[in-house]
Amino acid sequence: MPIYLSIISFRNWLFDKNIFKADKVNSKVISIGNITVGGSGKTPTVIKVSNILKSSGKRTGVLSRGYGRSTAGYKLVNNGTDTILPVKECGDEMFLVVNECNIPGAVAERRAEGAHKFLEDVPLDVIVLDDAFQHRWIHRDLDIVMFDQRFLLKNSLLHHRLLPLGIMREPFSSVERADIIIINRKFSEKKDLSEKLLERFRNKKNYYGYYDAIGIYDVKTHHFYSLEEFKGQKSLVVCGIARPYSFLNVLESNSIDIKNKLIFSDHKDYSLKEINDIRKKFYDTNSFSVLTTQKDSVKLTNYSKELDDIDVYYLKIDLKLEDEENFKKDLLEIFDK
Repeated sequence: MPIYLSIISFRNWLFDKNIFKADKVNSKVISIGNITVGGSGKTPTVIKVSNILKSSGKRTGVLSRGYGRSTAGYKLVNNGTDTILPVKECGDEMFLVVNECNIPGAVAERRAEGAHKFLEDVPLDVIVLDDAFQHRWIHRDLDIVMFDQRFLLKNSLLHHRLLPLGIMREPFSSVERADIIIINRKFSEKKDLSEKLLERFRNKKNYYGYYDAIGIYDVKTHHFYSLEEFKGQKSLVVCGIARPYSFLNVLESNSIDIKNKLIFSDHKDYSLKEINDIRKKFYDTNSFSVLTTQKDSVKLTNYSKELDDIDVYYLKIDLKLEDEENFKKDLLEIFDK
């Protein structure tokens, strides 16, 4: 850990002293990221921010690394009219965002280079960067940092340590670079944070976010069902996300039977092996349906033929903010500068 901390601290010092310079592109840039590994709710936040900007008349695009994709380098995913790349070539999160928001999108490991190319392909007023807090080579006009409330409430010293001993990419002191903090309580009740943490967040614009379970959609027909319609039904729960606790918890709290489940690693790249595992488990447990996350559903649609005889549904969630009007003002403020 001391070696990792030294590397992170030295790198940040080089940027802070302007020895390493961030590249400014010809549009506004909003970064959404975190200082922990996965599970803080970046994707729902990217969707929320993108929809606010789009509804405010801003030509909005999203740029991501495209984690888990089979391609490399810069790729245009959506040109504002059509989605050009399949999910395997752009990553599940990017595919979900551009289709959910109906906005242009691109993927690139080198975010500054990717942003320049993105702007050549599509005229934009603002680029939303997904998972880019540590990617300091591109100038941003607003930095939003996400925290999972459950992570902040944990007293375990191990959880609040840097990689590889803990799950932190950077120390809490890095929050100084942030403009806005969103504490995502997901489906949990709002809890008081320790004074030590509050002190770190005190000079930032702080918002609490939470998830609203919209309902359940048929993956094939997109037909909507209320959660009540699934009460008491025995489904096979399938997911490959960073921290499935909240997903499983909301299903269970709505009296959906989750005893039968297959939990895969985050960004699971489903193959025929996993599809056959799902089929076997489904029939072995005499389940009513397969119930998954929206992020997983975009990959499972690639196996519509193999899952043709099984009803597959996904839970749709929406990120809500306790003070959404002020949050919107903070986002749009950057266009006045």
